[in-house]
Amino acid sequence: MRILVAPQEFKGSLAADEAAAAIAAGIHDARPAWQIDLLPLSDGGPGLLDALRRAVRADTAAAVVHDPLGRRVLGRYLRLRESGAAVIEAAQANGLFHLQPHERDALRADSFGVGELIAAAAAEAPSALLIGVGGSATTDGGAGALRALGARFFDAAGAELPPGGAPLARLERIAWHPPPWLGAFPITVATDVTSPLCGPAGAARLFAPQKGASPAEVELLEEALERFAAATRRLTGIDLRTLPGAGAAGGLAGGLHAFLGATIASGFEIVAALTRFHERLAAADLVITGEGRYDEQSLVGKVTGRVVEAARATGRPVVIFAGQATLPGARTLATLEPDPTRSIQLAAPLLRELAAAWAREQPD
Repeated sequence: MRILVAPQEFKGSLAADEAAAAIAAGIHDARPAWQIDLLPLSDGGPGLLDALRRAVRADTAAAVVHDPLGRRVLGRYLRLRESGAAVIEAAQANGLFHLQPHERDALRADSFGVGELIAAAAAEAPSALLIGVGGSATTDGGAGALRALGARFFDAAGAELPPGGAPLARLERIAWHPPPWLGAFPITVATDVTSPLCGPAGAARLFAPQKGASPAEVELLEEALERFAAATRRLTGIDLRTLPGAGAAGGLAGGLHAFLGATIASGFEIVAALTRFHERLAAADLVITGEGRYDEQSLVGKVTGRVVEAARATGRPVVIFAGQATLPGARTLATLEPDPTRSIQLAAPLLRELAAAWAREQPD
């Protein structure tokens, strides 16, 4: 039996490579003769660097950047040896994981550090730049990242706005002085989110509550992104309000599209191509995937849903492991440990136990 183990991160508990390792260990406990191909995956959010570093030859670089609240952190990025491209995981700078629950501040959180990461990677003259977005703490339309790259944001009185999403509600004018390297290489934003910048399914109303925004703050951020979209349209002619994918990472994808000319593309498809997912799927007898919560959102561009879709299209059986699930068909850690807090704390050993139990049930 040859098994492809291809999970994404179990958010809040395990990175994708940690989840893959736990599943593999459990299978080996029960079926040591089975062959296992480890392929942790990402759709562009947290875990992108780890997923690619396991599958392609790459060098890790780092830069000191600012986190969502302006504190200095070390942000990593990759240089792919074969192509010369650079890969950035935006969450290294603006990720929600940098903040304790009580620190979440959707109004003030800023993506400036993402711009610093972009500048560091661009200074090395890559052949291309891939920016994975997702898992962000910010809802600023990418204004912070653009500020790090040469943008300035002014209110009607000509005063420069402070960082964060909320001040954009007073935005009147954007001054843009593009970096000298702009246009020297293609830029792609990788995301699984198809939401536009504004509206009921946009960056503020759909995602800001997960970043600590109250209902009133959601409405303020919606107004701020509307102002950002209007000012961007006046300057660039690009309307981000209804552009699919522009709302990813609090609008970061939209800002990078409008000002850097970045193409917004499927994170899963990009990672699948770089890691030879479809080739490795074809060589497997069975596929295992999983994530922290398997629900309706899993079926809309997320890694788990895409792996299930690909496996079934090729006639491969597929097994889903998850922390929790609201959809049928997944084996969950909750069956072993009903307490969510303990389940998160013990995710690795529980996932190993779950995988071992499944493997023992399989015919010889």
